[in-house]
Amino acid sequence: MRHLRQGLGRLSGRIERRAPGRRARAAPRPLRVSAPAQEHFSDQPVLTGEAAALFAGLADETRLLVAVSGGPDSVVLLALLSDWARQPGRPELVAATVDHGLRAASAGEAEAVAALCRELGVPHAILRWSGPKPASGIQERARQARYSLLAQHADGLGGAVLVTAHTLDDQAETMLMRMARGSGPSGLLGMRSRVRKGAIDLARPLLGVPKARLIATADARGLPFIQDPSNADTRFERVRWRGLMPALAEEGLGAERLATLASRLGRIEAAVEHRVAALLPLLVPSDDGAAMRLDLTALAGEPDEVVLRLIGRGLEGVAARGDGENLPRLERLEACAFALIDAAGRGLAMTRTLSGCVLALDRKGALTFAREPMRRRGVHPAP
Repeated sequence: MRHLRQGLGRLSGRIERRAPGRRARAAPRPLRVSAPAQEHFSDQPVLTGEAAALFAGLADETRLLVAVSGGPDSVVLLALLSDWARQPGRPELVAATVDHGLRAASAGEAEAVAALCRELGVPHAILRWSGPKPASGIQERARQARYSLLAQHADGLGGAVLVTAHTLDDQAETMLMRMARGSGPSGLLGMRSRVRKGAIDLARPLLGVPKARLIATADARGLPFIQDPSNADTRFERVRWRGLMPALAEEGLGAERLATLASRLGRIEAAVEHRVAALLPLLVPSDDGAAMRLDLTALAGEPDEVVLRLIGRGLEGVAARGDGENLPRLERLEACAFALIDAAGRGLAMTRTLSGCVLALDRKGALTFAREPMRRRGVHPAP
């Protein structure tokens, strides 16, 4: 890989060149896992046997598309998957890098990843986000563009499971961000290790692995990687939370503790969703499918969280047939739903409008969900 490292070293000074067993002096120290039980191995390389266990859930897939930005996490994921996929009977492995075109160095960095993939014998594609870029909300728009490009590429390959390098540290940051935004129990579960994301079947096999261990793996294997300067830009919310993590870990709220919380919330989530699924037949669509009806009196005695989710499902079912308006934030849904639940308990009629939908409750406790008329929403049909 000597010529590869030489090529990487010419890129903007943001490449970490690693020799086996040697740490780069200028590299930022990754966050450590705070749980004492994890301390003795939180900065040790990921071993071959561990990698096999991490990827076991992917063994029956036909094709894996690994997203590689060139950063340490995705480079290590690529290397580990490359070793694992060489075994007989394993899925086909391909890789892709999205060049967002937001920095002058991005094209060269994508080419460096392509060179690494050639060294590893992994087919690679560079996907470019073209066109004008937004002046604000750039990280979210870039994320949306990235997943859209990767989904299109996976489809062009004939289908593939997208594999990303999200780590335990990413999970902790996500949970803190969602707490600050007022997410409900479902949001506080953080990222899932396997999820359907629109048209993408997404796998995150490293979600329980601290970033420190991936840095150590890059050290041990002499893997070169790119340091994206945006990862230190405090204009971005995730970067600010990342900067707070060491102080939180000192108080016992480290990445490992947050992951434990997510796991425990997952058990509660499963129990609530099990009950919601059992009651879904009470949510009845109209004959033409344009409206839905829910008998709130039949839900008397059910926990508020269960009724809230059923009302949310009714709203989603009707809104999905509309013009794509965003569903409400949890705070607005809660205010509307709890007002309706209270009115039903007192035998009162009530009408509320939310996300372009009308929720009409009669005195018998029947709640109807329907799209708000277009003229009331300020939309007028063409003559």
